[in-house]
Amino acid sequence: MSTANAYLTVRGIDIDVVYKDIKNLHIGVYPPMGRVRVAAPQRFDDDQIRIAVVQRLPWIKRQQAQLKEAPRQTEREMITGESHYVWGNRLRLKVVERPGRVHVEVDGDRLVIYTAPGSTVESRRTALDRWYREQLRQAIPPLIEKWENELQVAVPKWTIRRMKTKWGSCNRESRHLWFNLELAKKHPDCLEYIVVHEITHYFERHHGERFTELMDKQLPDWRVRREELNGSPLASEEWGVNEQSERRKALPANV
Repeated sequence: MSTANAYLTVRGIDIDVVYKDIKNLHIGVYPPMGRVRVAAPQRFDDDQIRIAVVQRLPWIKRQQAQLKEAPRQTEREMITGESHYVWGNRLRLKVVERPGRVHVEVDGDRLVIYTAPGSTVESRRTALDRWYREQLRQAIPPLIEKWENELQVAVPKWTIRRMKTKWGSCNRESRHLWFNLELAKKHPDCLEYIVVHEITHYFERHHGERFTELMDKQLPDWRVRREELNGSPLASEEWGVNEQSERRKALPANV
């Protein structure tokens, strides 16, 4: 089955379009960020797809709202044996109780937290979040410097924060960039994709044809990186929904 890809923005919603040898158009909404994907017959043009998406906007927004409210990850108990992700690698947590300051490190296939005896789950979780934040603080500056040089721009300010529905964001007026703390759990290629994506908004506000052309020029494999970012584990639920699957208790969208 032959396929082709496009990238559209409809009423402020980013749409991944895959053209296939199929008869009917299908729309899916996928975790963790409510990504919208359209599988369209090859005979459809952009206008037909936009009309179809507009007609289904209430349904799409309902699905995105449900994903936004859903927990982003199974609640971690912060005990030895749990799985945690660091730069795309699945590691087993090991909790070591000992006197002294809290310390987190990677040791082979283990993520080790050294903590005081009797420490609470919340204190361990806070320590791990602080460690993830430090990983990003170290990883982001060289990437920003690289792409400032590549694109001949300056990034005056960037911030790490928790975000429910976005991996990153850009204020074009202040040129302030934000990065989702969860990126520390993803492969480093995904972080670079977000850095390039957000800096590209300096040149183009919307995710239209010009934005796609700029991304193609700057980071030719950005679609592969985006798929890895959106497809690797984050939330406990690994399912997406489309209009048909919603009536089948949200089984995986087959498009």
